[in-house]
Amino acid sequence: MANDETVWPHELFADLDRTGPVPLYFQVSTRLEDAIRSGRIAPGARLENEIAIGQRLGLSRPTVRRAIQELVDKGLLVRRRGIGTQVVQGQVTRQVELTSLYEDLQTAHHEPGTRVLAHELVPATDTVAAGLGVAQGDEVVFVRRQRSTDGVPVAVLENYLPREFSDITTEQLESRGLYQILRARGVTIKIAKQKIGARRATGDESELLGIDKSGAVLTMERIAFDSAGRAVEFGHHCYRPDMYSFETTLVAK
Repeated sequence: MANDETVWPHELFADLDRTGPVPLYFQVSTRLEDAIRSGRIAPGARLENEIAIGQRLGLSRPTVRRAIQELVDKGLLVRRRGIGTQVVQGQVTRQVELTSLYEDLQTAHHEPGTRVLAHELVPATDTVAAGLGVAQGDEVVFVRRQRSTDGVPVAVLENYLPREFSDITTEQLESRGLYQILRARGVTIKIAKQKIGARRATGDESELLGIDKSGAVLTMERIAFDSAGRAVEFGHHCYRPDMYSFETTLVAK
């Protein structure tokens, strides 16, 4: 099915059992899930609104809402402001390796997109100065970007760089990953300290990620070092949990 128009597969619900023991919301949810997983409903497709679905099926709005919520909770559907309920394009599973999100999306055959929200010189705070190994108040490059995959927002990335990288352009940031840009300048990133966590969205993060206000986000903080042991990047990133996950391999000693 095309993913640029509202869809509703009527044939899936022709034989709903309205008198049996299986709840109607569960029947609707299960049939939708099967259609999504089998590809009958394509990634990115938009569903009709709850009222329209209820009218078509002769079901109450609470029944339809619960069926849809089941699939939202499973990460198969997402509610997006101004668009409605949409089939998830596919979650990005990221290996915890020394790569950038842009590169990971390309490797996974997704189409990365970047919107630069801020790109300026700012004085280093205590935390940033400690991370980059500069004096508090020294000018550093601050970059804030919204990263999307296949047109769906997935992350808000905030990075601080030493001042020597102030000639990196907005155009470069829009078309390439940060690590690609640094490597093209001869920077060899050898090691990084990384911390992964979770919290509630703050500020404009909910709007930028298309999630409920103060919804949960995954977080990552990273300090990357070059081959000489110098810090070249200090980043704070947050990710949509329904579109993104981290994956690690553990080995017993």
